[in-house]
This record gives sequence, C-alpha cells and structure tokens, in this order.
Amino acid sequence: MSAQAEELRYQALQQLDPAARGALEALLAGLHDESWRVRRIAAEGFARLAAPERAVAPLVAVLGERGETGARNAAAEALVRLGERALPGLRGLLAHADPDQRKFAADILGQLGSARAAPDLVRALADPDLNVRVSVAEALGGVGARDEATAGALRPLLSSPEALLRLAALESLTRLGLPPPLGVVAPLLEDGRLRASAYRALGFVEEPGALPLLARGLASASRAVREAALEALGAQARRVPPAQRGALEASVRGALEGDPQVSARLTEALETGELSVRAGALAAAAALKDPALALPVARAGLEERLAGEVAHALRQLGPEACDALASHLVALPPPARAAVGEVLVEVASPACIGAVRGLLSETEPGVRELAVRALGRSRSLEALPLLLALLSDPDLGAGAGRALQGLSAGLQVPVREALERAQEREPSPAGLRTLGRVGGSGALPLLRRSARSADPALRAAALEAVAELGADGAAELARYALADEAAAVRRAAVRALGRVGSAQAEALLQRALRDEDGGVRMAAVEAAGECGAQGCVPLLQALVAGEDGGLAWAALAALGRLRALSPALLGAAARHPDAEVVKAALEAGAPYTAEVAVLAQGLLGHARWDVRAAAARTLAQHAGAAAGPALEAALAREPDALVREALTQALGRLGRG
Repeated sequence: MSAQAEELRYQALQQLDPAARGALEALLAGLHDESWRVRRIAAEGFARLAAPERAVAPLVAVLGERGETGARNAAAEALVRLGERALPGLRGLLAHADPDQRKFAADILGQLGSARAAPDLVRALADPDLNVRVSVAEALGGVGARDEATAGALRPLLSSPEALLRLAALESLTRLGLPPPLGVVAPLLEDGRLRASAYRALGFVEEPGALPLLARGLASASRAVREAALEALGAQARRVPPAQRGALEASVRGALEGDPQVSARLTEALETGELSVRAGALAAAAALKDPALALPVARAGLEERLAGEVAHALRQLGPEACDALASHLVALPPPARAAVGEVLVEVASPACIGAVRGLLSETEPGVRELAVRALGRSRSLEALPLLLALLSDPDLGAGAGRALQGLSAGLQVPVREALERAQEREPSPAGLRTLGRVGGSGALPLLRRSARSADPALRAAALEAVAELGADGAAELARYALADEAAAVRRAAVRALGRVGSAQAEALLQRALRDEDGGVRMAAVEAAGECGAQGCVPLLQALVAGEDGGLAWAALAALGRLRALSPALLGAAARHPDAEVVKAALEAGAPYTAEVAVLAQGLLGHARWDVRAAAARTLAQHAGAAAGPALEAALAREPDALVREALTQALGRLGRG
C-alpha cells in the first residue's frame, strides 16, 4: 500500500500544473517527502514555475532546517536547477551566521557554475571557518571564471599551512586551466597529500620542464599518481600542436621503456580508467608503439570522444599491429570497429596481407569492404589475385575495382597486365570499368570486343571504359549504342558522350533527349550540361516546362551550366507543379536580381510551405530593404511556424525583425 501511495504522490507532482495556485507550496512539501523519488521530482519542478525566482527564498530557508537532510539536499538540487536566478539568495547565504549554511552556499554555487558568482566567492575566501574556506576554494574551480582575479585569489592558498586548503586551491586552478608556474608545482610533487593533484596540474603547465616531471609520474608505483599523470598527459597531448607531438612522445617513451609492467598498466587504464585517464593512456600507447597494446587501444574506440586519439595511437603502433587488429575486428562493437577499420586500411602494408585475407571470408559486408580497401592500400602483389577474384562479386566488385586502381599507383604494369588477362578469360562490368581507368591504349581491342558482347551489362561497362580512356572512336561506339535494345547500354552511351564532347556528340545527345526511356533522357540532360552542348538548349528549355519534375529540375541545372537561363524560363519553372523545380528556379535566378525578386514575392503565397520559406529568403537577398512590406504582410497572414521563422529571419537581415 505504501508503494502505491508513493507512486500517487510522485505522479501528482509530475503532472502538477506549474501555473496553478499552490504549485510552489506543493513542491516545497514534496521536498520533505520520505521517498527520494518524490523529493527528486519536486526538485525538478521549481524551474518550471511561472515565476521561479519566487522559489529562491523558501528554498534557501529549507537549507537551514536541522534534521531534514533529504529535504536540504533536494532544495540544494532545486537551487542549482534554477541557475543564475538563485544567485541573490545564495549570495545572502554566504553571509549567514551559521558556518554550515555558508558552506552550503559555497557548495551550491560551485555546482551552479556561474562565473557571476566568482567575486562573491573570492571575498568568501576570508571566511573565519576553515571548512567554509575549503568549500569556497573548491567552488571557484566550478564557476568557470578563468580570469586573473580568481587565479590570483587561489594561488596564495598553495602556501597555506592547511593541507585541505592547499589541495582545494590546486584542484580548482587545474580545473580552470590556470595552473601555477612550474616552480610552484614541482615542489608540490613531493607532498604525498598533493602529489596526484600536482601531477594533474602539470597537464596545463606550458613550460618545457613540465614534460619530464609528468613522464616520471607515469612510472609511479601508485595507481592514483599514475592515473593523475595520465590525465595530465592527455591534457598536454590535446594542447600541443601536431609538430610538437613527437617531442612529447619521446619524453614519455624515455620514461616508460624498460618498465616490465607498463603494458599491463596501460591496458588496465584503457579498460577501466575514467575518460580523461583513457585519453592519457592512448597518448602513452602512441608513444610506446608497442603492438601488444593494439587490442586495448582499439576497444577504447567505443567512446566516440576518443576516436581521434585511438586512430593516432593505432597509426603509431604501425603495420605490426595489423594481425591483432584484423583478427579481433569482427568481435569489436560497431563504434570501435569503424575507427579500427579505417586505421587498418590506412596502415595496410605487405605484412598485413595474411591478416586481411581472413576478413574476406566474414559474413558482414562492412568488414569485407574494409578488407578490400586495405588490400588496395597494401602495395603488395599478393593482393592482386585476391582483388581480381572479387571483380565479379555483386557486392564487392566495384570496391575491388577501386582497390585495383589504388594498387596500380605503385604497381602499374603488373596490375594492368593481370587485369587484362583476367578480363580476357572472364570479363565483368567492374573489371572492364577498372581497365578503362588503368589499362591504357593497349586495352582498347579488348574493350571494343566487349562492347559487342551478348551481355548488356558488359556492353555498357566497355563503352564507359572506352570513354574513360578518351580514345578516338568513343563517339562512334556511342552512336551505335544509342540504338541498343537495352536501356542500360543507351544510358552508358549518353554518359560516354558527355565525357568526350564534340559536334557529333551534340547531335547524338539531341537524339537521346527524345529517347523513350526516362533514365536515358535524364542522363542526356546531365551530359548536355557537362559537355557544353549548346545545340541541346531548345530541347532542355522544353523539358523545364514538361510534366516530369525530375527532368525539369535537371534541365534547369543543365541550362544554368550552359548559361542559357532567362527570366522567361525562370518564370515558367516557377509555375511548375513540382515544388523542387520551383525552388530550383529561385536558386538559379541569381544573375537576374530584379526578375527573381518579383518571382519570389509572387511565391510568398504558394501552396507549399517550403516554397514560401525559400521565397522569403530569396526576396530578402535580391530585393533588400524594398522587400520589407511584402515580407511583413506575408508574416501577418502566415500560419506555418517554420515559414514564419524564415520570414522573421529575412526581416531580421533587413534590420526590421
């Protein structure tokens, strides 16, 4: 029964109308509930009140209720959620007669994190109570006031006879990224109570002598000190420019080489440490270049924020880490697998072939694609037969072709000759296209024969390959192919014509623009724009007014490339039933400022919201201040929130928002 009653109280506060009479009193009562769930939902509710600043005084009063620990903690959470609206009440509490209340105020201000509280906290460092001064020093690290006034108030505390005060000041200076000079930090490394904090501070010290001291901490027998030093190393690694990263890693390597426990300790840090510790451990692993660390480094890639450091460390481990990475790649969760896979491709070398070969037998397509890319980067002839065998694979053929092209950069002759032999025996579309990129003129006889194959996929690929080579006769092959019964071959012919260009190509493209297949017509539109086929302009203009929105949009883009747009044509496009064509007309009208402004103004009443929004932006851009009345009138009648936002932004650019 009590659990049911608790749930009812919880639901009542969760559904409380923050504007209702008595809402503040109900939330204050909830702070005193015996259930932590009810207290928490009550603490969350104060920020939703219609006038949340009215809650500050009663919440501060709850902080003074003796024996009500749960209510006091919930009130503190509520004040933090109120943010800077709670500052007046907390400032007053810093002057309370009770030191416990003053300490409470400092703690809450530190959690609230407003730099506006820093001057009040600096003054409170003179409090007569040690516990209050310690809390104030800690709070200064949380308010984010990275200024000399704050740092200047904290630094003298480093020589205080009170260890807690020295510790709080050092931690706050480190959190603010305003550490004391190396000459002050170095002696603190000898104080067992401050040693870990002093090592963390070294992460922000820019003086050259900081690195050797930091590296010494990495080899400490104390786990707390090692982790603090790793945090500092991570901070230094983020701070130094890439050109200086080598010096940092050399210092780390000098301190850790020869330590028989270093790999185990770094593995432990990578697997169990906090994020900042893992970042430092990755920097240390990059410095050591120990392939045995490959797997724990790879697993750290689960944390997206560490992806950059993971990639850098894996690169530093080098090709020797390939076996470990490849053999465990499939077992890694997807986020880590992506980061590791990219590095595996990057560091691939002849030594990696065996490990990468095994990935080709995996069932997951993404893993096999990574393996293909790695083979293309391997610079090894051993990769050649593996990639040739994949050219006919329906999923990996295109990727294998790109990988062969990459492999040919350093092994041009053997790749070309092996590819020609393979395509003579068993041609494939991916293989023929690759031959067009790497085969040279010697591949033309094979490609011309393949252009007459019974297989339309081979005919299309061969035609594209001949055009890729820029060979004489490509236009003639395309002319014959435009009569092919297979639309895919005719599309390939059109793409080839777009590459080679010529007076003959222009006439053939005009023919293709009338093809019965929409895909052929679309390819012809794009090719006409690509090769500058001015003779196609009348047909393209007719397509702009045609029913097919996709063709109209593409024709408008092609005419823009051909510099054949006109105000009349843009007006026709603006009347098209396809909204994408209308928006394209607005975008393409930049050369015709006055005309496109008139179009845009007329489109402020279009049926589609996205067209109206685009029209608002275009009108402000092209008409300037003269657009103001039309935009204001449109805003007054516009029902759509997104369009209203676009209109408001447009008016704002005109200085009328």
